[in-house]
Amino acid sequence: MRAAQVLTFRSKQTRYERATVLAAAVCGLLLFAAIYPANAQDAKEVSYPNMAPVEQYRMASRSEEITLARSAAPASISNDAEVLVLGERGYETAVKGKNGFVCLVERSWFASFGDSVFWNPNIRGPDCLNPAAVSTVLPVNLEKTQWVLAGLSKAEMLTRTKTSAAARQAPAPGAMGYMLSKQQYLSDTNSHWHPHVMFFQPHSAVSAWGANLPGSPVMGSEGGPEEATVLYIPVGKWSDGTSAMDMR
Repeated sequence: MRAAQVLTFRSKQTRYERATVLAAAVCGLLLFAAIYPANAQDAKEVSYPNMAPVEQYRMASRSEEITLARSAAPASISNDAEVLVLGERGYETAVKGKNGFVCLVERSWFASFGDSVFWNPNIRGPDCLNPAAVSTVLPVNLEKTQWVLAGLSKAEMLTRTKTSAAARQAPAPGAMGYMLSKQQYLSDTNSHWHPHVMFFQPHSAVSAWGANLPGSPVMGSEGGPEEATVLYIPVGKWSDGTSAMDMR
């Protein structure tokens, strides 16, 4: 998520979203574009019904994963953040931090259980979470990662979420994350999307935030009943300070 709950929303982008992106760019803020092109009916995400061999979800080297994870946020944040990398049984600390933030590269299972990209081995989503998200949002996906690497099916994981203390914990007030990496890969149909920050809320209707409505600069996804609602706010620059328009 949970950047990957982001993936659920991205798969539902409409022509309206593209128009909103262009309008926001004129105003100096590049509106978040979801994982698919605006003409969503012409671009269909490949379905991944089953988990691929686990090695396909791993990166070539630990150092490469650390670099990609840190690209999620500006260096002023990520340089002092803890960095997690995917290990044999779950995410593990590769670099200790001192500012309370945690950066990591999300895999496809950070998405909602119903998302078509849930098992996509190509997904790499650099994310840098603030302390509030680290304490209440991150544990959900760390636990889910352990389940995945232990070989649990999606159905078995869904069952476990009903009794998991981590999965049932609501996001803390102010929980948010940065996803500003130019190197992110979040869809086979449109791998690079615009930089944005995410705000995590207890499960609720996105309409309560005015998200996804015509003219609204806020996007959002609700996920399943046991998942957090995530709001996406566009920003105009990538983590390296270059304009978001540079990738378009």
